[in-house]
Amino acid sequence: MMDTTTDPDINELREEIDHLDAEILRLVQRRVEISKIIGAARMAAGGTKIVHNREIDVLNRYRPLGPEGKDLAMILLKMGRGPLGR
Repeated sequence: MMDTTTDPDINELREEIDHLDAEILRLVQRRVEISKIIGAARMAAGGTKIVHNREIDVLNRYRPLGPEGKDLAMILLKMGRGPLGR
């Protein structure tokens, strides 16, 4: 039998997750916006849209999250650079 006085309130925890998700969405949207500005500025200056060393740094930053961290980093990088052909 579970003691409800010491069990975490699942509804409160779900609300916290909802708040965290909203914050993550806001931050991802801002990250994408900034990344696109950087890419456009780099291309306008005659550079490349992608800087591979920078992308490797981002991938390494997410490495502590395990294999899913690499996947998450790849998604963020892809979102930020937009279509590569443009």
